[in-house]
Amino acid sequence: MEIAALAYCVVAATDPQEWIRFGEDIAGFSADAVAGGVALRMDERAGRIFVQPATDNRFLACGWEVRTRREFEAALAELAERGIAFTRATAEELALRSVAEMAWMLDPAGNRHELAFGPVSDFARFVSPQAVRGFVTGELGLGHAVLPAPDIDAVRDFLIDVFGFGVSDFMVHRPMGPDGPGMRINFMHCANPRHHSLALFEGEVPSGCVHLMVEVPDLDEVGRAHDRMLQAGARMMATLGKHTNDRMTSFYVATPGGFALEYGFGGLQLDWAKHSEFEFTEVSLWGHDFSVGFGADEQAQLAAGA
Repeated sequence: MEIAALAYCVVAATDPQEWIRFGEDIAGFSADAVAGGVALRMDERAGRIFVQPATDNRFLACGWEVRTRREFEAALAELAERGIAFTRATAEELALRSVAEMAWMLDPAGNRHELAFGPVSDFARFVSPQAVRGFVTGELGLGHAVLPAPDIDAVRDFLIDVFGFGVSDFMVHRPMGPDGPGMRINFMHCANPRHHSLALFEGEVPSGCVHLMVEVPDLDEVGRAHDRMLQAGARMMATLGKHTNDRMTSFYVATPGGFALEYGFGGLQLDWAKHSEFEFTEVSLWGHDFSVGFGADEQAQLAAGA
């Protein structure tokens, strides 16, 4: 199986209007009411983040794109041959996501992954309500998501063996300092040059996601979004900084879903035939102070896997 890109994500919301306000006022997405919820647009696709009304606020699913119907059917046949349970999408699920076909399954940590084929769109020009001149999508997909994986080895192996992902690099995160307990993070790529489309965090995350990343073309767009975050009084989850592994310059802001949105630019694009996996020991070259978003008690709970 070959996954082309992270096509979309689905989130649950008790009040989808909160996502509309967040998306339009801070991130610069445009919002459309669609059958079954709200679509947040970042490009000519009908939506990249789909908001579904629910009784709680959380992350629901990653939508992984395969390029053709033949590849989609072959992927389902492969899942069946391996004995991996999957469920075909309902008409309502297809309508919300604006795709021709979809089937979903759970990884060993219970994260929901959707295989989708055939985006459905009128391909009207994307117009940001905040005049964001665009997002880095196309063959690279939406961006990346970081999902919980308490048994990280099992989830990583599932994604490699079943979905055909590769490991870009990895680290051990110690939120309580160098002598504190460590949690592994694996960064994983699919069949496009984006440094990672998915990362796995070795711990429980009540919201179902650590963060979702979107990328803009230049630092000015990051700065303008940073200003909008401050003006809106939104909760900053990490200060502006530059990551060591993917070289993304970004900041983090809390979303209505209970997880963070990383808003950045300058992420690496790699030739996987020439790339070697490596371990890195510092999250960022500079900046990215996560203590602004997580107090000492929250960091202690995170370190304990709570």
